[in-house]
Amino acid sequence: MANSPTGDSVTDRLVRVLETFTPTRTVQTAAEIGRRAGLPSSTAHRVVGDLVAAGLLDRDGDGRVSVGLRLWALATRSSHALRMRQAALPAMERVQARVREHTQLAILEQDEALFLERLSHPEAGANITRIAGRLPLHAASSGLVLLAFADRAVQERVLTRPLRRLTAATPTDPATVRRTLAEVRRLGHVIAPGYVDVVSTGVAVPVRDAAGRATAALSVVLPREAPTALALEELRGAARAVERALGAG
Repeated sequence: MANSPTGDSVTDRLVRVLETFTPTRTVQTAAEIGRRAGLPSSTAHRVVGDLVAAGLLDRDGDGRVSVGLRLWALATRSSHALRMRQAALPAMERVQARVREHTQLAILEQDEALFLERLSHPEAGANITRIAGRLPLHAASSGLVLLAFADRAVQERVLTRPLRRLTAATPTDPATVRRTLAEVRRLGHVIAPGYVDVVSTGVAVPVRDAAGRATAALSVVLPREAPTALALEELRGAARAVERALGAG
């Protein structure tokens, strides 16, 4: 129910405040939160104060605000994400031990690839992905796998919007992306050189449920010119292990 002059509800305002935090923007002032959330200063300060009092946000001695441990604890109770991460971690660790680069787990969430976990070797190459970070479905290797096996409605919704270019190699032509998705469905994997970062290549495979739908994507991020055969072999084995752990294999 709307209860403000602008027609937005209390829940709307709470969500807008929380969404101002990102994997790279973890500390803000109440004024910055209000500006990014599109809220009047008095409203932002009141909402932030309520969230701090509830333990969902924390405020330090300088008045800066960050996500609170109570919110983190509540978020980790998400049954699907937590179960997927727990099932995938042992297999991801085995991939990491062999490939010694970045190994990632992503799911489809609000038409983006949401990364639940990332394991990295100290000497691994460049990678902009962060845990709880997001990437466009058409650009990331994980995203292309998730989009390839998504419902037709999701595909059409994503491909009828402007596709953001992250690098010169990012596919932004819908027809090109559709051909890539068909290839992903045929091969069961994708190799995406330079799509997200010019110096990296993403390799990804689906994790399927008992009905054959992709519930997650496992990926490895390699240096741009690195061979992909070992990573692909390890990812396929890991995906089968995760599917068995989830009761789908």
